[in-house]
Amino acid sequence: MIHLNTKSISLEDLGINNATIRYQLSSSELHKETLLKNQGEETALGAIAIRTGEFTGRSPKDRFIVKDSVTEDLVWWSDINLPFEADKFDLLYKKVTNYLSGKEIFVRDSYACADLDYKLNIRVVNEYPWSNMFAYNMFLRPTEKELENFSPEWTVINAPGFMADPTLDGTRQHNFAILNFTKKIALIGGTGYTGEIKKGIFSALNFILPVYKNTLPMHCSANVGKNDDTAIFFGLSGTGKTTLSTDPERSLIGDDEHGWTAENTVFNFEGGCYAKVINLSKEQEPEIFEAIKKGAILENVILDKDKNVDFNDVSITQNTRVSYPIYHIENIRKPSVGKNPKNIFFLTADAFGVLPPISKLTPNQAAYHFISGYTAKVAGTEAGVTEPIPSFSACFGAPFMPLHPVKYAEMLSKKMKDANVNVWLINTGWSGGQYGVGRRMPLKYTRAMIAAVLNGDLGSYRYEDYHIHSVFGVAQPRTCPGVPTELLSPRATWNNDDLYYKTAFKLSNAFRENFKQFEEDASEEIRRGGPQRYAF
Repeated sequence: MIHLNTKSISLEDLGINNATIRYQLSSSELHKETLLKNQGEETALGAIAIRTGEFTGRSPKDRFIVKDSVTEDLVWWSDINLPFEADKFDLLYKKVTNYLSGKEIFVRDSYACADLDYKLNIRVVNEYPWSNMFAYNMFLRPTEKELENFSPEWTVINAPGFMADPTLDGTRQHNFAILNFTKKIALIGGTGYTGEIKKGIFSALNFILPVYKNTLPMHCSANVGKNDDTAIFFGLSGTGKTTLSTDPERSLIGDDEHGWTAENTVFNFEGGCYAKVINLSKEQEPEIFEAIKKGAILENVILDKDKNVDFNDVSITQNTRVSYPIYHIENIRKPSVGKNPKNIFFLTADAFGVLPPISKLTPNQAAYHFISGYTAKVAGTEAGVTEPIPSFSACFGAPFMPLHPVKYAEMLSKKMKDANVNVWLINTGWSGGQYGVGRRMPLKYTRAMIAAVLNGDLGSYRYEDYHIHSVFGVAQPRTCPGVPTELLSPRATWNNDDLYYKTAFKLSNAFRENFKQFEEDASEEIRRGGPQRYAF
């Protein structure tokens, strides 16, 4: 029988009454609870597999921020940051807490930010045990002593079974994720997708850290070498952020969300990893594969009769995921804090096949590409997509950025200059033609390029060792250890100059069109970092 935690807590201050509170259960206990409630299956790897239901990913159009005296003049109100009335929030909040009252619910105290000077205490209230297990995996875990006098600053209330009434509650449909910065509450309902839990806190920190702590929040992964050199990897989903930062030769700081402080340190927000597992293999990504064991949660995967996972089966979703505590990775930084950032990598999966596999950016180019946050949607991944489509997400994480993207870009640009950081654009996408014609850049060559940067080989190159791209103005190295020279020039891999330049200008025009929304707020230097001729 699974025991109740001996510490007694009340949620009456949250408006949740007469609930059976399962407080601070262990990962193993939550695993068992999920099985007992028939809400998941144990796989042959030992991890638990669950289904998130109707939603297998975030729902950006149903993410809101309460517009009040704290947020009104600071938030960049847009189709990303949708306003929600404070009165409507209060009424909906009361409905959700009434819904949870009298139920068995799972409560976890945890915190975000591995640098204790920035620590944010969080109380997570979940309707389901596997959601609470996700919170155990993804947030930092307090010690027993820290729990004795734990006082939460933010609260996450997660009720997947509660369905809003849009006509009465002010939502778009029955699901919602709402941030209230005055009451310090993330309210989530109508969706079982666990990513909404962590992204709610990430979005909150993306407001708190720059506004109150002079710290840049980043949607990135990070690792550190034997010489204490920190590397930062920005990239949207599917570009290789988790894969490339999980390096047996370097200690992992974290795989998704970090802060860069005024003291020039980089710290992980989280206590775990949340990785895509589509087409995962032990040979290509051994560290992630080995992390999938008891304590991990697999989302929306298909199992065979022997409970083996078919990582290639996307019949439920292409967004199959695994969450696991960071200690499932063998080579990690303890605590999850690094210093002296030396290199930043912007990862893009360019399905047009026109960007160089690696290029060096000037500070102005880095700010421009950071604001742009480019990758590409691939044909076949969405209904109606028959050829590559440019996809831009400001700061490589627009759905989680409450402030104007230029604010984050200016902070990044200043930090880059102050710390003398090199910034590299890495194309993990296509070479030799666009998707359907060319081929995906082999992972071993991308790893070799990054290794060449981190061990100093490319950093010693002179001006004449680079070629300035005639469309995008970026500096592409003519040679790179461990990489065939012919792969370094995207134009040369096409064997059709006219078609290459036609496609390259098509993408550069998409960059310029996307950037029009930021031009009024961006400096002339940042605007000049876009696709055009530049001297290196």
